[in-house]
Order: sequence, then structure tokens, then C-alpha cells
Amino acid sequence: MANYNRFTPTRRNMLKSTMALFAGGLLGNGVPSAEAQSSIQNVNKNSSPSALKITDMRYTVVVKPGPSPCPIIRIDTNQGVYGLGEVRDVANYQYAMVLKSRILGENPLNVDFLFEKLAQFGGISRQAGGVCAVEMALWDIAGKVYNCPVYQMLGGKWRDEIRIYADTTESEDPKVYAQRAKERKEMGLTWIKMDLGIDTLENIPGAVMMPSGMSKWEMSSQPHPFTGIEVTEKGVDRLCEYVSAVREAIGYDMPLSMDHLGHIGVKSVIRLGRAYEKFNLEWIEDVIPWYYTDLLKEITDASPTPTLTGEDIYEFADFEKLCSTHAVDKIHPDLATSGGILRTHKIGDMAFKYGVPMAMHFAGTPVSCMANVHCAAATRNFLALENHSLDVPFWQDLIHGIEKPIVQKGYIKVPDSPGLGVTLNDDEMKRHIKPGVGYFEPTPMWDEKQSFADAAFS
Repeated sequence: MANYNRFTPTRRNMLKSTMALFAGGLLGNGVPSAEAQSSIQNVNKNSSPSALKITDMRYTVVVKPGPSPCPIIRIDTNQGVYGLGEVRDVANYQYAMVLKSRILGENPLNVDFLFEKLAQFGGISRQAGGVCAVEMALWDIAGKVYNCPVYQMLGGKWRDEIRIYADTTESEDPKVYAQRAKERKEMGLTWIKMDLGIDTLENIPGAVMMPSGMSKWEMSSQPHPFTGIEVTEKGVDRLCEYVSAVREAIGYDMPLSMDHLGHIGVKSVIRLGRAYEKFNLEWIEDVIPWYYTDLLKEITDASPTPTLTGEDIYEFADFEKLCSTHAVDKIHPDLATSGGILRTHKIGDMAFKYGVPMAMHFAGTPVSCMANVHCAAATRNFLALENHSLDVPFWQDLIHGIEKPIVQKGYIKVPDSPGLGVTLNDDEMKRHIKPGVGYFEPTPMWDEKQSFADAAFS
């Protein structure tokens, strides 16, 4: 008797036929299309994405010259694929490890879901470091599973190279300061930033008006409007000597930015912004705390020198308030604070809508650097990425996997390898580990939740 079930158009048979069409490129001769073949080949055959689970999270801590220490985390899975992330410089590894119990057993490919699950445990400045480190590591895993660079998962890239900017060591002698800036240009940098604050004026009588007897806390931790510190005309003239010397050394054919003006009042910032107009600065940075939006707008509206802020901001809404009101001319998120790769990319897209350019603050190891590089590559209104480690001899030796030198003539090439594109050089890493810290040792003490009241609302 003939087996008519072979030809009967049952639901199961139709499904098999449909899948065969898809496998064969939808139409035609049964040979998969180039796109279909590429899609199949690009999946990491050592992983089964739907069954992927997080099994562990471990850490180590790197010490380097400049902002440091820098905690590195590694998220492991049940299929041997792992991801690297970095807690923001000078923050504690505990910011990340406290999150381990909330991601164990989860599928790391659900990056946005897990970020939203963890987002409530982030905060301003270094407090966001753990959430952002985990987010970086999840993208690293996703890219490795699908054999895809992170920038491609953000929508593709706008640029093949990422422009770097950097500052240099200050000097009380304007000529020495200028020479150091010139040396940066000779390294190939096409964008320079200088730190120039009122500390440069402390040995000049009459340059700064300051209440007597101020404590160290008042000088460093009291928000700018409450210090009573103002720069005098004599002080403004002296500061202009420094900027003039640097401009003379590097010329006007490249951007020059400025940071660390000091904890001075709003009116002093405006006076400096006007005095610096002739030097055509790209921006003056973090002139007062970012959350005084109205005061920032007052400065921005009155200063012909552009303003910038953002390295300590965590919430998307705070960036949007600054951009929508044009309280600053440019924003400057630190990806290790601003929510990681995807949210920082979204911040850039939002800022573009309001006509606001985005530079990026960064001071860590090559792990976080490459997270920044992928984000910058995929973000249209990106300007330049900071680097605080140009003078650290072993910085680029901490990792393998990308072209070296990492910074070439002022740029970093965007890698096409999967995930973040880097692996750790274990031997070099171990040479620079913080004393008393292990190298990705087991962390069972972080496996259990310490709190079950995680809901952000009721």
C-alpha cells in the first residue's frame, strides 16, 4: 500500500518544506544563497545561543601610572565563551562582583534585558562602574558567539579609525608647558587637551580671591558656587599666557581643549570663557557640577568658548536635559559610567537629534578602550576619544588580538574581530596586578544574593 502520508500537505510537512526553502535561499535551485551561507558560517559553532548560560564572574585589578587601579572582570559561560569588561578607573571591583548573583544562570545574549535588570544598581561617577563592566562583557560574549564585532551589532560603523586626544603634564613655566604640548603633536596627535586651573596661580599674589582658612574638603568637595573663589583680572591674564604659549607651539590647525579650571564661581568661568575666545578652544570642561543645568546654560550663553560636561553622568535623562536645553555645547560621557556601550551609543544618537556633538572620556586599560572604540565607530556625532595612558610603556602589552601600536598617528583602528576584539596577555597582566589581588580566582562568596528587594517600584 502506498504511503500517502509522504505527499499529504500536513502542517508538519509544510513546515519542513518551508524551512527547506529558507535553507536553500528561499527560492530556486536548493543551493543556499551567499547571504544564508555567510549567516551560517558566522555563527560560532562551538556555542548554542539559545542554551547559553552565565556560570561565573571573576576579577583582577591592574595598577598603572595615571588613573588607577583598574578592575577587569571576566564573565564565563557553560559553553566556554567568555566576555571581558572593565570597572571604571579608581573604582572598586566590588561594584561589579555584587552583581554576579543577579546574572548567574542568565543567557548573556540578552544584553538589554540584563542591563535593565542591573541598571538600578548603578549611579553617578564611579558608582556605575560595575553595571557598565558587566554590560561590556555581555557584548563581548555576544560578538564572539555570532562572530561579529560589537560595532556591527550597534548598526555598523561611521568610521574606520577613532581619533584620540590627550593632555600632558602641567608646568608652572608656560614655555615648558608649550613644549610638552608640541611633543604630543609630534607623536601624531591631531587633538590636544590641556589641564589649566587656578592651582597654577597659587604662588602669584592677587591672582585668585579666596576666603582664608579654607579646609581641604572645602577646596575639593564643595560645589563651585559655594567656595567663594574667584579669579582676578591679574589671574586671567596669567592663565592666558599659558594658552597663548601652547597655541603658539601647536598652531591653530588642530583642536585644543581645556580641563580642570578649578572650583571657581560662575562669573569667573564666564570671564575666562571670554578671555579664551581668541585662542579658539574646542571646549572648556566641567566648569561647574553638571547637575546645575541653569547655571551651565548661563555660562554657555555668555561664553564664546564652547562648554562641555558629562564624564560623571549616569542617567540618560540627565544627558537629554543638558542637550535639549543646550545647557552645554558638547557632551563628554565616560562609557564606564554612562551605562556601557549601548546606552552611550543611544546618548550619542539623542544628542545628534539636538545638534550636540559627543566626545568621550576614558582613562582605563585597553579592555575598556576597545569598548569605547566600538561605540565611537558606530556613533555619528562622535568627535574624539580621550586617552590617559600614552606614556604608560606597558599599556598596549596588556592585551593581544589587535594591531599595534594601538594608537597610530593619533588614531586607533577599529577592529573587525569578534566581540571587543581583544584577549588578555596573561603574563603581562600578572606583572601589574594590585598587591593582594588574585588573577581571576574563584569567587563563590559572590554567588548568593545579599538582598531580595530589587524592585525599583511597587
